[in-house]
Order: sequence, then C-alpha cells, then structure tokens
Amino acid sequence: MDKLPAYSVPAQTRIGHVHLKVSDLQRALDFYCGLLGFELTQTYGDQAAFISAGGYHHHIGLNTWYSKGAQPAPQRSAGLFHTAILYPTRKDLATILNRLLEANYSLTGAADHGVSEALYLNDPDENGVELYWDRPQEEWPQKEDGSLDMYTKSLDLNELLNELKKG
Repeated sequence: MDKLPAYSVPAQTRIGHVHLKVSDLQRALDFYCGLLGFELTQTYGDQAAFISAGGYHHHIGLNTWYSKGAQPAPQRSAGLFHTAILYPTRKDLATILNRLLEANYSLTGAADHGVSEALYLNDPDENGVELYWDRPQEEWPQKEDGSLDMYTKSLDLNELLNELKKG
C-alpha cells in the first residue's frame, strides 16, 4: 500500500452503532431491552433487531444471520472486546447498577478510570458490555506535563449507589 498523506478524522465524528452477532435473538432482546432498557425500533423477521435509546434509529443491531444457536466466540481470539454504553450522569449509572443488582445479574468488574466510572458485564452471548459515565472534562486527571492520566482503580459500588439517595 502506498504511503498516504497524514489525515485526522473530524473532531465531530462519533461511532454511530454496533452490530452484534447473537445466538438467540429473543434472549438478546430480553437482556438489552428487558434488563438494560433499550427500545426496540425494528425487527427483520426473527433474524435481526435494532434497538436504541431516546428514539434514535438504532444504537445496537442484533442478528443471528451467521450465529443462530452458535457458541460464544472464544475469549482468547480476535474480535470485539466490549461495547461501551455511555450514560449521561453518574445517577443514571447508579440506577442501572441498582437494576442489575435487583436482577442478580453478575458484573465482571467495576472500575474508576479517572475520566469515567464503569461497570463491566457480559451479555447472554458473552459479548463484553461496559456501562459507564464520563466525568466532566475539566475534572479529568492530568500528568505534570498536562497530558491525560487515565488509570484503573477499584470502583466503590456502595458509594455509587449513594447517588440514588441524593435529591
């Protein structure tokens, strides 16, 4: 491949949606819509569904086109590490944590990254899911040279749940 001139993606660029292969469409909808609260926007028969938050056409696509009844992808293989779902506020993250706890749904981890706080879990097909909120940019930790200083520390889930007690 010939060397291309330097290019930077426009700052307003966003990742619009993720499309996941699942083995059981209804089971995936039960997780993403029934548990996490996404809205079903459209289905393609019994093979695909599109879900969103807030009326967008879709944030997540789910399909069984190549994966109906299949086993989860091996953990130690190339592929998607996780889908990250950004919540608008810390209280919203506390609300979904509370819902997961009430449903006895297991977390695989929870972390404070300095720039954000995150909950980690797997969907029914063992696709990784990160539920998180971003701290305001002015609160992001910085190194002495002014560069970003992200880290991974333990997240106090009880302290996060205290967010629900605030007015």
